[in-house]
Amino acid sequence: MNTRRTCASDAQRFELGEGAWLEWWPTFLARKERPDAAALARELPLRADTFTLFGRSVPVPRLIAWHGDPGCRYRYSGQTYEPEPWTPTLARLRDALRARTGIAVNGVLANYYRDGSDSMGWHSDDERELGPTREDIAVASLSLGAARRFVLRHRKSRERREFSLGDGSLLLMRGGTQRHWQHALPKTRAEVGPRLNLTFRVVVS
Repeated sequence: MNTRRTCASDAQRFELGEGAWLEWWPTFLARKERPDAAALARELPLRADTFTLFGRSVPVPRLIAWHGDPGCRYRYSGQTYEPEPWTPTLARLRDALRARTGIAVNGVLANYYRDGSDSMGWHSDDERELGPTREDIAVASLSLGAARRFVLRHRKSRERREFSLGDGSLLLMRGGTQRHWQHALPKTRAEVGPRLNLTFRVVVS
């Protein structure tokens, strides 16, 4: 996988081919800038959701909240989310992300992983609300709290790429990543603390 520095001082760009690439900041937020994951989670209206699998209702193995600008409705995994307003902390993180990446994100999906048994299965973030095509969907994944393993898998070749997403890191998925790749956050038997993942997105009409 080809990698090079981007214009941001500490960002690396990973070329995935087929017009897909990642931008990776191992330390996007300095330690003093990072909210505590558990404390921020208590400020959010996190909820336990379900999804339908083979005709039966299955609990989602994490807690979820959706925040965004007025009108940024988001449909995800069979659920429709009306945006909760930006909290002061989320707005500060949104503004930092806009300033450093130049992406006008207007919504954020918060996923709270309470321990190693919480996870995210294989999927692509390619919902219609994120753009008319999957060729340049931008999803910025900001991690707070415990480090967790994040895996990407090419849809056809099954080639894999892996990152350890630690406290204060940012992984930005760009170009055709959502068209050609899926990603997941696997369960782990290791004892890990809580992790709050804030995936900032651009919701279009």
